[in-house]
Parts: sequence; structure tokens; C-alpha cells
Amino acid sequence: MRHNRKINHLGRPSAHREAMLSNMAASLILHKRITTTLAKAKALKPIIEPMITRSKDDTTHSRRIAFSVLQNKVAATELFRTVAPKIADRPGGYTRIIKLGKRLGDNAEICLMELVDFNENLLGKKSAKKAKTTRRGSSKKAAQAQPENTAPKAVEASKESSDETQA
Repeated sequence: MRHNRKINHLGRPSAHREAMLSNMAASLILHKRITTTLAKAKALKPIIEPMITRSKDDTTHSRRIAFSVLQNKVAATELFRTVAPKIADRPGGYTRIIKLGKRLGDNAEICLMELVDFNENLLGKKSAKKAKTTRRGSSKKAAQAQPENTAPKAVEASKESSDETQA
């Protein structure tokens, strides 16, 4: 039984697991999205989320802690320069896991892990919401919205334009 075993060891020794998750975190910060197995993505989430939260406070101490996890200067700089300002107003939930299906070779569950605020496809789709209408009473509302004498004005305008062309 695996009662109270919270860490997924991913079938690796601890040093290998820590190095792998550190590399994955650096890749996620640099590329904004990675494709990996579902188990690895779920193991990475508790590592990357607190580090992104810490990056909101740009101090020497928080930079050193981020570097100790990432072991990559470029990724740590990217975290504090581009990622932190973009997620400054978000209270949490900085990553998204999207399941892609099963891998052909070993039938492992594959997913796409991405930073939420960096997906331009989802951010660009925000459009004006349509006003909600109900089926009951919609004809009354439509009649009230349109002025009653719109058709005669159009007819009068067309008559005037035809009179001008004849003269």
C-alpha cells in the first residue's frame, strides 16, 4: 500500500529525479510550453508554481532560491524579466496541463504543459459577449428596440432620390 506517499518517484533515484525536474522547469520557463508525460507534468507542477510565485518579489534572496532550483542562469533571468511581470496580478494557477492522448511506443499518457498567460491563441479570442436573450418575450423586446416608422422613411428617401434624377 502507498498510504501517505505524496511524491511520485517516477522510477528514478532522487538525484536523477531532481535534475530531470530542474531541467523541465527551465525548459518550461524558456519555451513557455513543453510536451511530456502526465506523471512528469504533475510532479513538475508543485516545483514550478511556488517558484513563479516567488518571482513576483524580485529580491536577491528570491533570485538565489530560483537559481538553486533551476540551475540555469538564462532561465532564472527569463523568469524574473518576462514571466514575473506578466503574471503579477494572477493569484495562482500559473500552469495548464492539456492531455494529448497516449504515446504509441509504451502507451504512456502524454500532455502539453504550458504557462497560462503566454498562450496567445487563448488570450486573443476574447471578444465582446453577446447579450443574453430568453425565448419568452423576445419578440416584444425586438419590437421595442426598433422604431416603428423606419420603413416609410426609407421609402420617402428613395422617392426623393428618384425625383431628383428625373428632374
